Order: sequence, then structure tokens, then C-alpha cells
Amino acid sequence: MGNEILPPDNGDNHIDAVDLRKALEERYLAYALSTIMHRALPDVRDGLKPVHRRIIHGMSEIGVRPNAAYKKCARIVGDVMGKFHPHGDASIYDALVRLSQNFAQRYPMVDGQGNFGNIDGDSAAAMRYTEARMTDVAALMIEGLGEDAVDFRATYNEEDEEPVVMPGAFPNLLANGSTGIAVGMATSIPPHNAHELCEAAIHLIKHPEADVEDLMTLPGADGPKANMIQGPDFPTGGIIVEDFDSMVETYKTGRGGFRARARWEKEDLGRGNYQIVVTEIPYGVQKSRLIEKIAELLIARRLPLLEDIQDESAEDIRVVLVPKSRAVDPALMMESLFKLTDLEQRFSMNMNVLSQGKVPKVMGLVAVLKEWLGHRREVLQRRSNHRLAAIDRRLEILGGLLVAYLNLDEVIKIIREEDEPKAVMIARWSITDVQAEAILNMRLRALRKLEEIEIRKEFDALSAEKAGIEALLASEEKQWQTVAWEIGEVKKTFAKATELGRRRSTFDHAPETDVEAIHQAMIEKEPVTIVLSEKGWIRALKGHVDTSGVSFKDGDSLKLAFPAQTTDKLVIVTTGGKAFTLGADKLPGGRGHGEPLRIMVDIEAEQDVVTAFVHEPGRKLLIVSTGGNGFVVEEDAMVANTRKGKQVMNVTMPAEVKLLTPVVGDHVAVIGENRKLLTFPLSQIAEMTRGKGVRLQRYKDGGLSDAKCFVLEDGLTWTDSAGRTHTRSKDELLEWRGDRAMAGRIAPKGFPRNGTFRG
Repeated sequence: MGNEILPPDNGDNHIDAVDLRKALEERYLAYALSTIMHRALPDVRDGLKPVHRRIIHGMSEIGVRPNAAYKKCARIVGDVMGKFHPHGDASIYDALVRLSQNFAQRYPMVDGQGNFGNIDGDSAAAMRYTEARMTDVAALMIEGLGEDAVDFRATYNEEDEEPVVMPGAFPNLLANGSTGIAVGMATSIPPHNAHELCEAAIHLIKHPEADVEDLMTLPGADGPKANMIQGPDFPTGGIIVEDFDSMVETYKTGRGGFRARARWEKEDLGRGNYQIVVTEIPYGVQKSRLIEKIAELLIARRLPLLEDIQDESAEDIRVVLVPKSRAVDPALMMESLFKLTDLEQRFSMNMNVLSQGKVPKVMGLVAVLKEWLGHRREVLQRRSNHRLAAIDRRLEILGGLLVAYLNLDEVIKIIREEDEPKAVMIARWSITDVQAEAILNMRLRALRKLEEIEIRKEFDALSAEKAGIEALLASEEKQWQTVAWEIGEVKKTFAKATELGRRRSTFDHAPETDVEAIHQAMIEKEPVTIVLSEKGWIRALKGHVDTSGVSFKDGDSLKLAFPAQTTDKLVIVTTGGKAFTLGADKLPGGRGHGEPLRIMVDIEAEQDVVTAFVHEPGRKLLIVSTGGNGFVVEEDAMVANTRKGKQVMNVTMPAEVKLLTPVVGDHVAVIGENRKLLTFPLSQIAEMTRGKGVRLQRYKDGGLSDAKCFVLEDGLTWTDSAGRTHTRSKDELLEWRGDRAMAGRIAPKGFPRNGTFRG
């Protein structure tokens, strides 16, 4: 093997040792930056995320402007995906659909034709069925795109170019809002009224030192004092009940939130009857899901003041709420609904945006508007310079055409006779290459139009325009005046007098209501009878009724039944020593056989219910296992706030929790399956919140049968199978008295054969 060929690196694969932590940090940071910059956060200048910017640019490229014919969404999505956005077609189409929904976008950028979804949460039709084109808002966003208004960059495959940011003549970031989740940060911006934003921007141009208080007005009963920013303006309307000072602080810091409520009115039905009609719901709430949630609460009897809910919506929202009776206070009923349902929503504000398209940061209202204004001024300067260059080129060509007109015959002669006419003309009249090219490219039919007066007129007009643009570029004041004029034109287009521009969300103060009254309104106090079957099905019958005639599923029977109120808490204890808590108002009604307890709480498969009872605060119970152990536990410590319950007694198979009995008196009586009875002082039993307990009675075989607390002076009482009551006095119990953990003696004559104190 002496002639073996070694690899060029002598077997060294140039493996470099890299610190894993450092490598992971670098790669995760790259991923995080990609998500932040290219997916989740909008640019403060145009308020668009990359996918939205690419959709609008793609639509512009294929010519689906506001006045053009609609084109299939599949064509638009295909173009955007193939040229600009190398992601799934579903994500692009979802973004396109959202841009068209007037309940999701305050000022839609896409004019959709076909099924684009609805406020009930139904999805749009497939992209092959729907068509779209740009709206006037989108047209404003791209105004000046072909005039060097913004920078372009290469697309992902470097075959095309796409704008880094849109010119953005429309204040889109705040007007349409935005939501997004990046890595380690998120953004949430509610929509606003474009008219108010334009008014505030113009005010900022005139008064650069203005702060948030100057840009906002306190809405009052007589209307706002000025037409500047009052607060969010949601596409679905509603009533904003956030106080003014809180909103000012939110706009200052860029962080906070706004509470929005549904708009409702009382509709008189005559004879004192009425119904509530909801006409607007909070932004971002699906109407169908809202109605489902209210219906679920109705079935669960969490809304005792409400009788029924009906959806009578067509194109407009009309949700009818029927009260239980005409005596129900409508304001109290609505307050309970606002507490429990999405009829009131809090929309959070976290103005986390890309400043200058690069730096993610949380910005306040003034900073956002100033950066947009700075962008608009830069766009104006770039478009002006672009126009200036175009004028210079045209003036140069006009100068050449004037030469051609004054020497027309000689020009024709040179073109006909010379092999290199361009060089000859340049030498003959000292014109530029561009001018000579323009003369040579002239069509013969243009010769009759080549009049000196027309050329001079166009030359003078362009010269005047050039002087105006140069004056504009030389004066910062004139630039700001022009920006203000452009914003003023947008304000006119989206004025509050127009259907699209009118303010939809209004402001009000949440009425002062008694919190306790609302809480009571959520749960109607009425008597019920709790019925639990042997197989663990539970229900609540209306009223305190006799359960002897209650029916059960085949093979099932009554385990226990007890009276309660709907406002009560129920404690359920299992053989495994766990305690669970349920509200009596949350149990299914008496129709049918109820529901399995196991779907309400997490009872382990091998465990069963020992007992259930109404929780009494402050009460103490004696908890006892089949093995004869027990301890005293405070009932308050047994209340569990989760489905998983709370472990109270630790038991190991085959031992199980046998019973719970209220702690009364000063002594305890226990009887085993061997029919031996023992009584001893209650003070010998430990009080605990959780544990195995102490031994109450000792057995050779079998276990504990029953236990009872009693007052020794009053004697021990039990009931036999015939229902007769027997009592043994203190003296008569002498031979059965002892200390805990003793074996005891055979029960006295007359004690029930089933070995319990209850016959």
C-alpha cells in the first residue's frame, strides 16, 4: 500500500472548532432579524410589511389600477410569488384578502370582486374564483413610484427590482393599523381616521414643537373642539370607553390600550316590553363566535337576565338580545354582558415599528407622524429632482429641434448625402450628441408640426417649471408648504363628510355601576337540587324537589342528592383523596341525564366519587380512609380553583377515602367492618390541610365502616334500618370508650347490621 494516493489536505478536512453557544446565538440572531425586518414589523414610513408592499407593487406592475379591469387573484398571487415574495401562495392570498376586507381594514387597499370572507369568520373563496384591483388608497401609496421617489433593491433572485419603501402619500401606518409577532417583540397598532391624521400632520408642519396634548382633543357631548386625533377609529365602529388621560399617555409612549364596546340601543316593543339591538361590535371580533359564546353562557345559566339571542344580520349587523322580563334593567344586563363576553374588548397598542426601515423601536404618536412627514418631504425632493432632470433633457432636445427647424433644408440634405450625418451636424451647428440623435429620430410627419412658435412656447413653459422646482428645492419652507398642500388634498379625498372618511367609532364613558350588582346579575340565585348518579353523571334540578322519581340511564342509579342554591360552590371528594370545586350555576339542567362529572374535572380513571356537598366557609370536617386513618381538615382548604383539584388525603391502594363527616362536639365514634365500636376524644385527632392522618382504630382484618362526631354528655345516637333512633348515654358507653388506635368492642345490641350510624 505504499503507493496509496493521499487527499490534497493530507486527510485534514479543515474542521474548525466553534463554540456552540456562539454559533447558536449568531444563527438565531440572523433568524430573529429576518423575522423582524422582513416579515412581522411594518415600516413607519408607509405602514406596510414586506408582503403587503410586494402585493401592491405586483398589482401596479400588471396594471390593475383603480380604473382598470379586475384581474384574477390567482394571477396576482402568482406574479407576486414568482417575482417578489418567495413564500407560500396561501400566505400571500391571505394577506391580499385582508387588504380587501372593509371590516378588517379601515381603508382597504384592494378592491375585491367575489367572496372575500365576512365578519362571521367565513374564509374567502379560492383565488381562482376571485378578482381584484387596487383602490384609490393603494394608488396614493405608489404615487411617484416611477419618478425615483424611493430606492429600489434587487428581488430575491436578482431578476427584478422592488421598492424598499412606498412613497406613501397616505398615512397608512396609523390609518389602517397593524399587528404582528416577531422574535422577542410584537406590534399592535389600532386603525385611525385619515382625516384626523392629515389634520394633525398639517398642524405638526406649522407647529413642529407640538406635543400629543396639542394633537388630541377631548371628545365631549358638543363634539370635538378641533378636527385632530381623538383616538382610534375602528372599521367596525363601536364605542371607545377609555378615559382621555389614559389615551394621552398611550399616544405619548406608544404603549397602552383602548377599551371598545359594542354599540347598542333599546328597541321598544310596546306594553313595556323591549329588546336590545346590537348594531356594531368591537374590532377583530367574529360575529358568529360572539353569538356562540353568548349562547353557551345562556345554556350554562351565566346570564340570568338574558332570555335569548337572535342574529338578524343581513349586510348590516343586527344582533337582538331578549331580556328575561321587562323588569330587567337594560344597562345592568348589558354591563353583565360586557363583563363576560367579547361585546367589550381591549385593543392593545404597542407602536413597535421599523424606524427608517432598519431600527425596530416603540415610537409615540408625534415621532411616528414626524417620520412620515420627513419621508414625504424626501419623496418630494426626489420627485422634484427627477422632474428637473427630465426637464433638462427635454430642453436640450428642444434646443436641437429649434436648430433643425431653422436649418430644415440643410438638415435634410446632410441626412440624405452624408454617411455619418450625426457627426456632420454636431460639427456644423455645435449641438450635442443627444440633440443630433433627437433630430435623426424625428419622423417625417413631425416636420409639418415643427414650428418655431410651438417649440419656443414649450421651451418657455419648461423653463418656468424648472425655475419653480429649483426655487422649491432651495427653500425648506416651500417644501413643507408643498407637503402640507399634498396632505390637504388627501384630507379632502377622505374628508369626514364622505362615506369612507366619516368617523365610525365614537367616545363615551362607561356608566358607573355597582360591581356587586353586576356580579349578582351574572348568577341568578335560585334553589336547585344536585343529583349525582352512581356512574358519575351530575345535574341540577330546578327547585328543592323529591328525587325518588328521577330517571337515570340503563344500569345507573342515584348515588346522592342534596339541595343547594345556584350561587353555591360544591365540593366533590374522590376515593383518591382529591377535592374538586364546581359552581352550582355551571351544572347542566335537569333535562336529560346531565353530564359526566369527569368532563368537568380531572378525576383519575381508577377513582370514584365518595361524596359531594355544598361548601360552607369556616366549617371543619373529619376525613377518614378505609384503612382507619383520619384527620380534621378545614373546608376552606379543600376549595380548588382548577380542573385538577386539590390533594387533601394521601391514600395508597387498596386503601381509599371512606367518608367525610362534619366536626361537632368533643368525641368521635368509629366502627369497623368487624362491628367493633370505639369512642375517643376528638382532641386526639390532628388537624391538617393535607396528609395521611392518624390511626383512629386498629383492625386485624377488614377496615373502617363508619365514623361520627358527637357530644359525649348528650350520648351517642344512631338510626336503625326501621328508622328508629337509639341513644347510648355517657355512662352506657363506658365499655366502648378509650383512646384512638384501640381495637374497640363489639357494638351494642340494636346497632344496625350494615355497620353504620345511619342505618
